[in-house]
Amino acid sequence: METITRSYETKNGLIEGVQVKWAGFNILLVSGKRGFLACPVFDMEALDRYDVAAALVESSPDNPIGNLERFPDRKIIKVNKKAAELGIAVGMDVTKAFELIA
Repeated sequence: METITRSYETKNGLIEGVQVKWAGFNILLVSGKRGFLACPVFDMEALDRYDVAAALVESSPDNPIGNLERFPDRKIIKVNKKAAELGIAVGMDVTKAFELIA
């Protein structure tokens, strides 16, 4: 297992990405002060119970995000209520959502 981090600069401030890498599988998350974006292995219903703004980013076994460099090139596929209140919406470019969680 390997853990990789990366910072992204947005017009609203810095956000941080984390990738936990195993052979053939990765978990990716990018977090800001207002919420976070994650690969679809996270349980959105559980996140709702913690009252945190969260959105899931497109990824599949056939087309995985794969790494933090590819994360910004994706779209949002699922949004909880708190993330929607920030303006994050299904279909939004991840780079726009980065600005909203910063």
